[in-house]
Amino acid sequence: MFKKITIYIALFIFSFGSSARDYPGSFADLAEKLMPSVVNISTTQVITTRTNPFPFEFPPGSPFEDMFRDFGEPQQRRTSALGSGFIIDKDGTIITNNHVIQGAEDIFVTVNGEKEYQAVIVGTDPLSDIAVLKINSKEIFSPVKFGDSDTARVGDWVIAIGNPFGLGGTVTSGIISARNRSIGLSRYEDYIQTDASINSGNSGGPLFDMNGDVIGINTAILGQSGSIGIGFSIPSNSAKKVINQLIKFGETKRGWLGVRIQNVTKEIAEVENLDIARGALVASVADGSPSDKGGIKSGDIILEFDGKKINEMKELPKIVAETEVGATVNVKVWRNKREIIKRITLGRLETSEDFKPQLKKEEKPKQTKIEGLKIEVRSITEKDIANRKLPKSTSGVVITKIESNSPVNYLKIGNIIIEAQKRNINTPGDLNIVINSALRSAEKNILIVIYNNQNQKRYIGVKLD
Repeated sequence: MFKKITIYIALFIFSFGSSARDYPGSFADLAEKLMPSVVNISTTQVITTRTNPFPFEFPPGSPFEDMFRDFGEPQQRRTSALGSGFIIDKDGTIITNNHVIQGAEDIFVTVNGEKEYQAVIVGTDPLSDIAVLKINSKEIFSPVKFGDSDTARVGDWVIAIGNPFGLGGTVTSGIISARNRSIGLSRYEDYIQTDASINSGNSGGPLFDMNGDVIGINTAILGQSGSIGIGFSIPSNSAKKVINQLIKFGETKRGWLGVRIQNVTKEIAEVENLDIARGALVASVADGSPSDKGGIKSGDIILEFDGKKINEMKELPKIVAETEVGATVNVKVWRNKREIIKRITLGRLETSEDFKPQLKKEEKPKQTKIEGLKIEVRSITEKDIANRKLPKSTSGVVITKIESNSPVNYLKIGNIIIEAQKRNINTPGDLNIVINSALRSAEKNILIVIYNNQNQKRYIGVKLD
């Protein structure tokens, strides 16, 4: 059996590896130079709880649990957390992770293991997990500067300085293990992976190259109980754009396209006569969005955005977000087996309906006819999943109509098709692609997987006409 490995960000940070032509004889001179620019961060927060006045506990779900919830004396307790950060100007501007200071009432920073200062929040960005703080002092501080993370190579030496377990001024070293990592923590992921030792309290600290420049912000580790040699850092080139906006505006201003996208699989590329599986497939376009106004349609495959090639779906959100709000750009799409150019004027993500999905009105799902199966389906909704008590990760399409001469006329309205030909079905378009591809082939037998109306998973062989 394989042990389950979990990603933790709580206040974990890492030391990572970067590069040098030769194995360094010592990191001492570099560490001594950088130490005054790295800070230890401690935060406090008051939490109110109620004591149980009864000599017993009510079982979870008991009707008495809610009835007596407000009984007992409210008690306040102060909690604290630790993290790391680094100074980027002489006035005491500090960079750290958002999760280090989130919810904090008081923030204190200790510079070079000596003097403690109170800090205030300049701006935060939960989407990138970056926060900017400012020391309340007129003193002059020793800053570090950002390097070019795009030039950092796998195998380069790096060092990290941080506050693991409250042990301030801790230096670790390693190499860059990988680039462009996605680990499912945020909307915009392009992490540097390192093998340097990272532990609780390192979050928000700097990852330095051998020139003493910051090429990353240590953010997460892979493991259950501490460092296992796999840590992740936000590249400096991505972080700088967010930091500059937080300093200037106190908030971020990201470009917004207004599309839902998915990966372009090999099968989709073949159906669309695309040379290789590349780009980002537009699954849907938000009404009134920049894409809607600019003529982007569902089914388009975005190949380039503002002159930048999109090789994988995950690249597009980051590129769009880093583009100036209000900019008009060329978007190259693949439609009807040819390239076309659309001119799109970007909106702002933070003020879009995409950014506030909880405020969006629930729309009635569109019915789509699957000609090859002679049925109609719609996308599954969160309400469907909740009402039927299906796994939250469930994707698929719900059958809404079955014609009498359908090859699956033995199925029932309400059945959910979740797979076809061993491919996950997320939208009606996915199902159409699989069915149409099978109809063009010599093999007319396909395998589908459904949830019946009793939520039982069933594999079904279907013979297409």
